[in-house]
Amino acid sequence: MPNPVVVVMMGVSGSGKTTIAEGVAAQLGWDVVEGDKFHPPANIEKMSRGIPLDDADRLPWLQAIAAAIDAHLAAGKSAVVACSALKRAYREILIGTRTDVPLVYLQGSRELIGKRLATRKGHFMPPALLDSQFATLEEPGADEHPIVAHVGPSPAEIVEEVITSLRQRGFLP
Repeated sequence: MPNPVVVVMMGVSGSGKTTIAEGVAAQLGWDVVEGDKFHPPANIEKMSRGIPLDDADRLPWLQAIAAAIDAHLAAGKSAVVACSALKRAYREILIGTRTDVPLVYLQGSRELIGKRLATRKGHFMPPALLDSQFATLEEPGADEHPIVAHVGPSPAEIVEEVITSLRQRGFLP
């Protein structure tokens, strides 16, 4: 049995984290860990009112996701985590020194992602907060060894690109 892997799928709101995470997980038979489900009600309320979260708001949320990552690895189960992970400090909490937790960055322009957010229904994150997401975003550096996937192609193409990259990097057989 191969070693478990937990992929962190990061990007701004509307970049397709959940869609791509679900696609990758479905093809590989892995679990999906939806980072948004770890937000305490106060965070969801704040974002619903158009107020960006600060680092203090995000810390318990990130720690809860990191605990879920550790639980999956300890149980020998692979997963894909959909989580914005916008700052290097956040990724340090989620990934840190874990060698079995690769990072996938879903990269796209403000214009493209803004158009997608404008058509999204039923999500607590209003499109008005996209500017704050881009202002907070610290793109991963080369030393973080990210798999960078542009969000322009179809979800199926992005899923295939991510799986191919994971295989090339030795995370998949």
